[in-house]
Amino acid sequence: MRVFWVMLKKELRAFFVSPVAYVVLALVMVLNGFAFRAALAILESSPSEGSIVTWTFHAMWFWLSYFFIFPLLTMRLFAEEKRMGTFETLFTAPVRAWQVVGAKFTAACVVYAVLWLPSLFNFKLAEWVSAGQVEVPQGAMQGSYIILLVMGMFNLAMGVFASALTSNQIVAAIISFTLSLGHFLVGVFVMAVGRKMPDMIVDVVNYFASVEHIRIFTAGLIDTRPIVYYVSFAALFLALTHQVVEFRRWKP
Repeated sequence: MRVFWVMLKKELRAFFVSPVAYVVLALVMVLNGFAFRAALAILESSPSEGSIVTWTFHAMWFWLSYFFIFPLLTMRLFAEEKRMGTFETLFTAPVRAWQVVGAKFTAACVVYAVLWLPSLFNFKLAEWVSAGQVEVPQGAMQGSYIILLVMGMFNLAMGVFASALTSNQIVAAIISFTLSLGHFLVGVFVMAVGRKMPDMIVDVVNYFASVEHIRIFTAGLIDTRPIVYYVSFAALFLALTHQVVEFRRWKP
């Protein structure tokens, strides 16, 4: 485990020394600010069953930032190592592939979690400024950040896998973006044509529809099925990444 922690600190240092983390943080803060303001406008215009938390994470601005996070955080993890020729050098040290993959993935998850801290401050600030008139349901907040975390783990795992496939960061970013967006569009497709499909098919597709999971969790309902789904598929993509790294490690 000592090797893992050493590599994790190295990866975190690489994130926060480079401008990537700060550029992504600024992007997320700005677009989440617009999403938060749009949620306030909805609540000001007329009575609504949804809370400020629900409308914030259903806003177009939220989704605009969401899909760009994962390619930006993961595209360099393995692709840069290969481009710079340090991938082979890394494995001359007494490290195992799972330690490398785990450290890079965990570092990306830590940075991802940090990105959402400003949005938490937005809710606390609204509650304080309005002297409690803007209701911020604690259940909805907890549900929102739980689903954001597990969805993020899943999408970051896909991004790590994409980065392991190529030495080109742009290609890695495109693959990661395509996988994340494609998974999301399945849910949108069901919403668009759901009335014309059998209920059984709609229920099955809703099981892995991100937009449906966000709707449920931001309402304060904690469903363990999406959590198991995202964590399981994150583990699957990490296992695939491990196989790719092992293959490239011993490839002549």
